[in-house]
Amino acid sequence: MENHFEKVKNYLLELNCEIITEQVEDGVLVVNKEDEGIMNLVLGCADPLLIMEQFIFQMEADSLRVFKQLLMKNRDIVHGAFVLDETGTKVIFRDTLQIENLDLNELEGSINSLSLLLSEYAEEIIKLSSKN
Repeated sequence: MENHFEKVKNYLLELNCEIITEQVEDGVLVVNKEDEGIMNLVLGCADPLLIMEQFIFQMEADSLRVFKQLLMKNRDIVHGAFVLDETGTKVIFRDTLQIENLDLNELEGSINSLSLLLSEYAEEIIKLSSKN
């Protein structure tokens, strides 16, 4: 796992991500890329996967309308998807990549997908988070 961890860490540095937390023993990195709207993106090296999660907003109540809109948005996301956490109260962007053959372009594509999502859908995400 440490070999994969170092590979992911080096790719993140090449992509100009700011590493704010590094837990080698757990295989977890937390990064910011503020110029692209990414804050506290959690990356977990869990062989055979790299799991990426970015908190988007907190659900105040179950809302079929919000769930439906999020599922419809998933169709437009290049990499990753909107998901709910295990409590069903937090909306998260999540992507998973095979870690063994991971290359810089793949990781960059996932980060760019998140960045694009945050920039293109920012107003709608704000509306969804305030109306649920």
